Amino acid sequence: TGQLVSEINVTPFVDVMLVLLIIFMVTAPMMTQGIDVNLPQSSAPAIPAEEERLMVTVNKERKIFINEYSVELDTLGPKLLAIYQNQQRRQGVFLRADESIPYGYVVQVMGVIRQAGIEQIGMVTEPLKELPKGPSK
Repeated sequence: TGQLVSEINVTPFVDVMLVLLIIFMVTAPMMTQGIDVNLPQSSAPAIPAEEERLMVTVNKERKIFINEYSVELDTLGPKLLAIYQNQQRRQGVFLRADESIPYGYVVQVMGVIRQAGIEQIGMVTEPLKELPKGPSK
């Protein structure tokens, strides 16, 4: 009858966990796209990604990234060769280029990727917001 009853108050713990959950939910969507790029739009259907591929990104300042690591154009080829040196079959890469980048520069980057022995280059685009209006009859 004179025993001490002790309980653990979990309310502060639950409060902290809910705050952490909210922070995670807000920041998780931002983690998927590391470099800010305005992608061109396309009406082509999405291709399912069956394996993890490298992402080569060219932003509007013409800075090049392999995944989220900055590289120069002249070192892009050797870096890709180093990444794929132990693989017999080189998997393709996805190329994300800002829509404001001149087509010629994108082709130049694609050429460097091809010279590194990578045959498959997937161009990443945004889904078309609305279909373009054709000529009316």
